[in-house]
Amino acid sequence: MYEQTRSAVVPGAVLWRAEGPGQVVLPDGCMDLMWVEGRLLVAGADTGPHPAGEVAGGAFAGIRFAPGTAPALLGVPAHRLRDRRVALDDLWPAGEVRRLAGRVASYGDPCAGLEALAARRAAEAGPPDPLVAEVVALLRAGRPVARIAAAVGLGERQLRRRSLDAFGYGPRTLGRVLRLRSALELARAGMPYAEVACVAGYADQAHLAREVRALAGTTLGAYVVGADGANSETPQPSGSRTTA
Repeated sequence: MYEQTRSAVVPGAVLWRAEGPGQVVLPDGCMDLMWVEGRLLVAGADTGPHPAGEVAGGAFAGIRFAPGTAPALLGVPAHRLRDRRVALDDLWPAGEVRRLAGRVASYGDPCAGLEALAARRAAEAGPPDPLVAEVVALLRAGRPVARIAAAVGLGERQLRRRSLDAFGYGPRTLGRVLRLRSALELARAGMPYAEVACVAGYADQAHLAREVRALAGTTLGAYVVGADGANSETPQPSGSRTTA
């Protein structure tokens, strides 16, 4: 079982809940704060697929932050959490995390508790860095990295450093991930694969197939066949190489 809804108070965030081992988790450029049977964990941005069940538990809830927005709330550069799942008390003082876990539990609905926690952190962190949203928008539009760097007033090396802190990886990798998500959504909607490749910005269908294999660990056909149970927006809590 999996369900999700947009947060009404944390811009760009998605609240989700799931039960059971779930499905393979695919990269989407996002980071999550998760509630797993009384524990608070953080899921970093992924560079490849992660099998279900890497985070032990039968019931999960989470808030998924828009690309680049979580590090300011967590106080940790995104690259430190890339492809990792860690307990929040590995990042923050254990006493504070216990207090926060109790507050989340007091809501009854852990999604509501996580949303309230994230909203408080966002208020403390102040307005998000506008560069983050601009870089994401330009990457979604298919702009090359050199043009993006020029548009935001940075050199390419500076842009890469800022991207590592904000997203967990450089702009080229983030662009590949965002393009993959677009392609998967188009394919799930029934668009022919050759047309998917063209619309999503791949050189050809073979290029699309290579990227799906590299980033998702599967074929586009296999993904679409299992789409009713597979994730469409990183729906399943992310289990990774480092588990709490």
